[in-house]
Amino acid sequence: MRIAAIIAAAAVLGGVVIIGLQQARSETDGQTSTAGAAPSASEAQQRLAGSPPPLAALHAQAGELLAGGPAALDERLTELRGYPIVVNVWASWCGPCRQEMPVFERVSVERGRKVAFLGVDLKDNIAAAQRLLREFPVSYPSYGDPDGEFFSDNGLAGVPSTIFYSRAGKRQMVHSGPYLTSSDLNTDIDRYALVAK
Repeated sequence: MRIAAIIAAAAVLGGVVIIGLQQARSETDGQTSTAGAAPSASEAQQRLAGSPPPLAALHAQAGELLAGGPAALDERLTELRGYPIVVNVWASWCGPCRQEMPVFERVSVERGRKVAFLGVDLKDNIAAAQRLLREFPVSYPSYGDPDGEFFSDNGLAGVPSTIFYSRAGKRQMVHSGPYLTSSDLNTDIDRYALVAK
């Protein structure tokens, strides 16, 4: 009788585990499907048409790795004063960076006519970084940070990291870790990049 009770308890426990796994899979699938696919290059181009010149210049360099490192990035940030700015620090060797790139593409296309997006490629192999940008195209350029100068100067803890700047060019907040949903990224853009100061 004891053996029968143990077998019954094991069967119930197994059933609970299987149901839990199926629900978790359903929830994960739901998150993936509600997030939607990243827009195609032609769709992004159409949706970003008519952007103000400084933002249109970013879109014209979509997916490019630009030369000049942190000094060139600082110059670009100065040129973009008057616009809220989102800077995403990533690397091809960073798994979570790959996860969030479609989120950045969706949000940058959705908001790129009013918000500036830039990338920073940290201590990366250029060929590997270019492959990643072909695999996960984005509507804005990235600057290389081969020695980690920008990373260190901003006191970043790891990649991915995202820095939000106000229209006045003031750094408002650093987010460590990936953005896995457009909603989370949009919330932080509204909260930190669209501030008045």
